Amino acid sequence: MVQTKKIALYVVIVFVLYTVITSPARAADLVQVGFEGISSAAQGVGDFMTELVN
Repeated sequence: MVQTKKIALYVVIVFVLYTVITSPARAADLVQVGFEGISSAAQGVGDFMTELVN
């Protein structure tokens, strides 16, 4: 099981490096979309907690 996790991690790392090297602009866009998604989720949790308190 540990060996499988290592192989999967290496595959993900190679894919990320390949994406960044071949298309840095696209990689930057994907990172921005990811951070926007995290930000939206955090804001949603904050709104929920605020309504829960009120």
